[in-house]
Amino acid sequence: MTKARRPNSNTAAYAATAHQNAAQGAIEPPAYVTLPGECRPFWQAIVTSRARDTWTDSDLVTAANMARVQLALQTADVGSDDHAKLTRLALALSRSLSVHTTATAGRAADLVGASTAERQARQDDGDELIPRLRAV
Repeated sequence: MTKARRPNSNTAAYAATAHQNAAQGAIEPPAYVTLPGECRPFWQAIVTSRARDTWTDSDLVTAANMARVQLALQTADVGSDDHAKLTRLALALSRSLSVHTTATAGRAADLVGASTAERQARQDDGDELIPRLRAV
């Protein structure tokens, strides 16, 4: 049995899917998962890290657990055993969900160019032909 392949991200079909995903409302946890309101900011950050159509119900259950862990990290004393355990658990869950930096932004070696370009753009006064965004 072969699995249907996802379209390449540089195709018109993928662009259409991306627009359809973006037009939908926020992803909600499955009905059988209880997620406290304090976890919602973490939940949103997690589920918006991947394309909407890649989430399964099982992934969403794991994402809810990760949101709970992130909330617990806020109250754990930094450097404590609890903080260390929760940090390891959060990292393991992010790898399981493919929402860690390498999965969402790319390899560190590939990010160097983007970081350098952004740093230079912040320091560059530019010229009058290229508009620059400035903080107010």
